[in-house]
Amino acid sequence: MGIALEERKVDSDKLNAVIGRVVTDFGATISTGLAVIGDKLGLYKAMADGEPVTPAELAKRTGPDVRYIAPWLVNQTAGGYVEYDSLSKTFTLPLESAVALANEGNNPYFVVGGFELFLSALSAQPRIMEAFRTGAGMTWGEHTHGLFEGTERFFKPGYLGNLVAGWLPALEDVVPKLQAGAKVADVGCGLGASTIIMAQAFPNSRFWGFDNHAPSIEDARKEAAAAGVSDRVTFEVAGATNFPGQGYDLVAYFDCLHDMGDPVGAIRHTTQALAQDGTVLIVEPMAAETVEGNLNPVGRIFSAASVLICSPNAIATGDTVLGTIATEQALGDVVRQGGLSHFRRATETPFNRIFEARK
Repeated sequence: MGIALEERKVDSDKLNAVIGRVVTDFGATISTGLAVIGDKLGLYKAMADGEPVTPAELAKRTGPDVRYIAPWLVNQTAGGYVEYDSLSKTFTLPLESAVALANEGNNPYFVVGGFELFLSALSAQPRIMEAFRTGAGMTWGEHTHGLFEGTERFFKPGYLGNLVAGWLPALEDVVPKLQAGAKVADVGCGLGASTIIMAQAFPNSRFWGFDNHAPSIEDARKEAAAAGVSDRVTFEVAGATNFPGQGYDLVAYFDCLHDMGDPVGAIRHTTQALAQDGTVLIVEPMAAETVEGNLNPVGRIFSAASVLICSPNAIATGDTVLGTIATEQALGDVVRQGGLSHFRRATETPFNRIFEARK
């Protein structure tokens, strides 16, 4: 038996430090919802010109009631996103904040999708808490729509900044094949951002995006049409262990292999569908090989996502749970058990590990 809590001597400085961290987390947690509001109501975009505004002026620009706008601006200023001038009593969105919060488009630095993603994930907390007790799972399809939209908007900037410029060139002989005309499968494609980005960059190739979530596939088809690549992109509802087609020169898994309950089965099916000299691209979060290596802000985010999203889906769909902080060793074991003998880390970013696998 341990020493009772009331019998242990408390270090007041350490206690105050803990409470300080809690207060910081309180502010960050509740402000996530306000960031989503700022995005959805166009408040960030209305301030993107960098001109100082009063709450009344911002309300006039955007339409919402000034009685909500005023404390929203205080919150955003306290969070460090907005600046306040006490003489003129005006608020300004600095250029750097505007780039990160207001400029979506083809911007690799846009981050607002993460607020939407994590706010939606938190709405599953009662269900996940019960799963702690029962060991049950929860599939992606059981989450709210905000999780899908937020995930797309959160990951797309990273794909825009790195996929064509860095990740594909890091793979052996893949870019020349794509330039000449290759057959590509994007497994777990979601709303299709990664598929469409590749199709725009390599017009001679054909792309197939597969996902088991029918509403996502419907949205992906609309996105492909809007991007003008429907002639070379096909989106179909299919799972990782049964997607159709043979002779793929490239099969890609973008931030999804760790969500699968049967990742070995997925790789085994991919091995069968792959051309003899084909390549598998596996993009995974930048997790470390040790617990200590994940004790940082990025590891904190990934481990939380593993609890709320990724591990529950794996539990609901199979017997293997890699999760978001899967080690390179664990991923390599899955690849080799699935029939691919070559596995290496091709490149990395602060947030992603990019692996290459071959027969």
